[in-house]
Parts: sequence; C-alpha cells; structure tokens
Amino acid sequence: MPDVSGKLKGLPAKPGVYLFRDERGDVLYIGKAKSLRPRVRSYFQAGRGDTRASIPNLVPRIADLEVIVTNTEVEALHLEQNLVKRHRPPFNVRLRDDKSFPYIAVTVEDDFPRVMFTRERHRRGVLYFGPYANAKKVRETLDVLNRVFQFRPCEGPKPGRHSGIPCLDFHIERCHAPCVGYISQEGYREIVDGVVGFLSGDTKTIRRELERQMQEAAADERYEDAARYRNRLFAIEKLAERQGADRQEIGSIDVLGVAAEGDRAAVQVFPLRGGKMVDRHGFHLENVAGQDPTTILESFCLEYYGNAPSIPPQLVVPPESIGLEALEQFLTELRGSRVEVRAPARGEKRRLAELAAQNARIALDSETLVSEQKRLRRVAALEELREALNLESLPLRIECFDISNIQGQQIVGSMVVFQDGVAKKAHYRKFAVRGLDGQDDFAAMAEVVSRRFARLRTGVEEDYDEGFATAPNLVVIDGGKGQLSAALEAMQAYELPRVAVIALAKRVEEVFVPDRQDSILLDPHGAGLQLLQRVRDEAHRFALGFHRQRRSAQARESLFDTLEGVGPVRRRALLRHFGSTEAVLAASEAELEGVPGVPAKTARSIYAQLHRTGRPG
Repeated sequence: MPDVSGKLKGLPAKPGVYLFRDERGDVLYIGKAKSLRPRVRSYFQAGRGDTRASIPNLVPRIADLEVIVTNTEVEALHLEQNLVKRHRPPFNVRLRDDKSFPYIAVTVEDDFPRVMFTRERHRRGVLYFGPYANAKKVRETLDVLNRVFQFRPCEGPKPGRHSGIPCLDFHIERCHAPCVGYISQEGYREIVDGVVGFLSGDTKTIRRELERQMQEAAADERYEDAARYRNRLFAIEKLAERQGADRQEIGSIDVLGVAAEGDRAAVQVFPLRGGKMVDRHGFHLENVAGQDPTTILESFCLEYYGNAPSIPPQLVVPPESIGLEALEQFLTELRGSRVEVRAPARGEKRRLAELAAQNARIALDSETLVSEQKRLRRVAALEELREALNLESLPLRIECFDISNIQGQQIVGSMVVFQDGVAKKAHYRKFAVRGLDGQDDFAAMAEVVSRRFARLRTGVEEDYDEGFATAPNLVVIDGGKGQLSAALEAMQAYELPRVAVIALAKRVEEVFVPDRQDSILLDPHGAGLQLLQRVRDEAHRFALGFHRQRRSAQARESLFDTLEGVGPVRRRALLRHFGSTEAVLAASEAELEGVPGVPAKTARSIYAQLHRTGRPG
C-alpha cells in the first residue's frame, strides 16, 4: 500500500474524520478521532489494540485513505454523521433496516393543515412527530385521531375537490368539510392545535373537552351526540393507555438500553414525555463485533437522533457508558438547548435504565433464537435439495430465471438470486427481450440465460457487474422440459464451471433434470421444495413487475402521443397531479382544469379528445 503508507506519515494530530476506500474508490469505513494521527495509524500497526472482528477483513481492502480536519471532536461527529448517511459504508455500525423511520407530519403552514403518515422530514413548514419504530401503530394512531378530531384526510395543500360537494368523509364524520366552508379557518386551526397538543403528550385537555361535550349533549337529551363523544373519549383513553404510569417528577427523557453479542446488537428506547412512557422503540444493529458499549451507543445516537425532529433534554444511558461528552455537545447543538447524557447511579432513572437494558437483552436473545432457527431450516432445505437432486455440493447460490409477456408483447426476463437460502436482492437483474417475432418462451429463455452467462465470462472487464460475477451452484428454470432444454443449449456456448440446472413446473411442482425422462417429485411438505417454490415465485413476481412497468410505460406513451396540445412538460404535470394514466382517463373536465401548468382551454381539449375517441392505448 504505497499510497496509504505515504499518507500515514503526514497525518495531522488534530480532530477530524477519516475515510478508508477500496481500489475502486468506494468508501469502506468512516470514523472520527480526537487525534487523527494515532487513531488512523493504529489500524496498520502489528499487534494493534483494536479487537473489532471486522478489522482483519477491512485493512487488506484499504487502497486509499482520506482525512478531513475539524476544529473540535463535536464537529467531527457532525461530519461523520453526514458522510455515513451519504456513503453507507459496509464496515460502519448501522441500523439493520435502512428504511427511514415513520413520522406523523402536520403541515402547519397550510391554511387547512393535513395530519399524515410520512417517512421523510425535510419539508419546511411541517411539524414532525416521531420517529416511530412501528408503521402499523402510526397508522392506527392516525385513524383514532381522525375519528376524534376530524381533520381532513384529502391530499394536497388545499382541501376538497373542484365539484364543490363534500366527499364521503364528511358524511361519515371523518372531516368537517373545510372545502365547502362548513368550518372556518380559525375553527379548523383549533382542531389542528388539539392534534398537536395530543401528539406532544397533552391528553388531559382533549379528555376534559370530550367529557364536557358528552355531558352537555346528555343534558340536552342529544343522546346520539353524547354516544359519539363517549366513543371518541374511549378511543383517546385507549391511546393514552399505551403511555403507562405517570412519573411526573422525571419529566421528558429518553431511556436507552443496549445489549450486544457477536456481530449484532439490540437497542431499546423508552421515550418518556411529561413523566409518561409514550412508547417503546426497538432497533437492531449490525457490524458491532468487538465494539464497546459506548461506541455502539454513540453510533446509534448519531443515526437515530440525527433523523429525529425533536430531542429530549435528557438521555438516560447504561451505567457502563463513559466518555460521551462529545455526543452530549452534538445533541445539544442539534436541539438548540442543553441536552444531558446521563448514566444514573441510583433511583428511578437507574431502574428505568436497567429495565431498558433487560428489554434489549430479551430482544437480542429472541432475535438470535429466531435467526438460528431460520438458519437451521435453510441448511436443512439445502441438504434436502442436494440429496434429492443428486448435486455435487450444497446449492449455496441459486439463480432462478423466468419469462413474462402477453401474447408476445413486451417480453421480459428476470433473474433472482438466493444466497445461503436467503434472497440477495442486490443481485437481482431484469432483461428486456428484443428481436423475437411473436411468443416464443423457449427462445426468450435462451436469450436471457445466454446474456447472463456472457457477463460471467467478462466479469473482470469494464462491464463488471457484481450480480453476474459469481457463478451459481444451481440454476432453476421456471417451466418444463422445453425451457430446460433451451437454457442448457444457451449455457453450452460458454466455458462454465460445473453448474447444476433444473426446471420447476408449476402444475404439480415437478422437477425436471437433464438426461432424465421422468420428473422428480419432492416431498410437498419438505423444506427443499418449499425453498424452490420461494425462489420460483420470487422470479415470477420480479418478472411480472418489470413486465407491468414496461406495459404501463407503453400505454402512457401511446395515450399522450394521441393528445393534441400535450408535450413532455404537460405530460409530467398530468401524471404528477393524478398519479397514473388511469386516473387521467377517469378525470372529469373540472379536475383536468385544476391541474397546475395545464391551461383551462387545453384541459377542456384533452377532455374532449379522450371522450370523443374513447380511451387510447
């Protein structure tokens, strides 16, 4: 590593961030240090004190390093967080689920704000609550809140439709119909303030108001209204039951518990707001082997609170956590006011910290047990396939191919990959089959298989593709003897390692193998056949999705190509507004006139063309 060795000599003894890259320039790992010189050089020293299990795999792949000097360790934390989000290095500690967290968003700057589910939090003028760990619970909460507060569920910055008639939500008491003026802007704002107050932890105000309305309705003998208020009160109380016991003296804090074992860790977050435990969030982390609890906790907090719209004034962390001053200052800057990161020694907070740690350990043990059971089932499935199909080795990498088309139109193929019995979606590939005259599944299968193994032969050249670079142990063809023969003939054109090939027919789940007339019937309840079925069904799903995507694109093009006055800009405006070609076709003239960027005259012309000529495409 001549380049790396030269850079090691000139490292500054200042705080900053370091990036390790491989020979292709991809970022392998990002770290921060109080002093870059000793920290970075420790990776390359014999007998280093770094005991992390991933280091022996990391260091040989380092072809280049880059450092960015900062003024303080806190600045380095900020920079590390941003760079990790951007590059997602494979050797960094990370949350297992890469999806963004679910939030409840309130568009407070709209005249009639929306309250909605979202996974993004970058829009200005929107108040976010969360993040939450369970999307289902968020949707259930929104459903209850909508029944109680009756905020508008329609989309867009302005409520309602252009028809001037309230929709069904008004008639089933899910909306006050601000679109037709049944509620003033001020009255609607009071409703939204109630939603914001409840989501902020104030349940007493809405409870008192519902109780008052229920009693007044009962006193006036409006018993149906009283029953509605009672049901809303019950719904709110059911939501509030999740919040647990009051601990008013504790205030608003987050209690964090950590448990680690091997390469995995579990973190439990108990958010208390106004002394009430409002939820419990559980997360699993990867790449933690050899990391101390403090480093794991710091890595988690950078990712979790870096995405959080609100940070409590205090974090209660495990007692063994030390040296978190930089994290404390980092969170303080994010919040805009002081955040205390505290490891309590006694009292109620210590009890809560122990409870969070206990839950983290239970979650990790449960996840470990489930993972081990799944692993053993996968091993049993692979062993069963090797025995039943007389394979030379375990089919550790299985590739399955499928063809999808309708009467020879928009023919596509798919390749899905299962590694060690688990779907490896990063290696899935799609194929658009061209040049075939009519429907010929055999020729289409031959073309797809040929194109796949042609890339295996050239895997080290400029068109390197990781999904094609590794030869499979077992190729599964979705179909019968004809598709199997077509695939075998295509593969014979290449000098391939020994690859087993089979076909799986859907009708009675027959397995066809080369040089054998009769089919093999596997145990219908066995793990081996169930694995083959999962692989085949995934290939079919992937191919069908690609086929529908191409068909939809073709329909969209043919539709808009026939409309006068609609070019690319207006096409995008129509699709952005309605979401699909079908919605454009179903739109009324008034709805078309309401599309931003489409003049009213053009909208009327579009409507007339669609309804004069029918529905093209």
